[in-house]
Amino acid sequence: MYLNSKKLFENHGADLPAFLLSVYQHFQFNYPKFYKMDNLSKLGWLTSEILLQNGFEKENYQPEEIGVVLVNANSSLDNDLKYFETIKDIASPSLFVYTLPNIVIGEICIRNHFKGEHAFFIQETFDAKFITQQVNYLLDEQILKVCICGWVDVLEADYKSALFLVEKTKGENVLLFSEDNMNLVFNN
Repeated sequence: MYLNSKKLFENHGADLPAFLLSVYQHFQFNYPKFYKMDNLSKLGWLTSEILLQNGFEKENYQPEEIGVVLVNANSSLDNDLKYFETIKDIASPSLFVYTLPNIVIGEICIRNHFKGEHAFFIQETFDAKFITQQVNYLLDEQILKVCICGWVDVLEADYKSALFLVEKTKGENVLLFSEDNMNLVFNN
């Protein structure tokens, strides 16, 4: 786990579920819904929590001024089908897991009381141009003042999450939100 190129946590050798649990425990999060989430939701939720706990002052904004725009290549149908395969022999399954990509956004918004515009797009590969266009539209049209955006994907053992916190602000130490900067962070 990295934040602004600084390594925050690592756990070599762990499979994805063990890694996600170790991150949750390392940062001492307390959110019981975490245990009901599938790996995609856990990855997105953990990444957003780490992003938000490091200097973002959400109390400076109204809940409807903060939104989320995420993208991945996994529509979650794979996860749904695998889950239903595991419970097909249970007479009356009472198990429930979060599997839809929109649940990732839902958990981020519920936990943080964000009520702004949000969307989860499905694309084959990371497309910084598409994401910057979507977020810039929301900011330029003053639909949002802050947006969490990026890529959250889990396909078998391959997983990656790169989130960006974009505020419509100017200052000395502000990194310009651009396609090039998103590509630089995502690919490194």
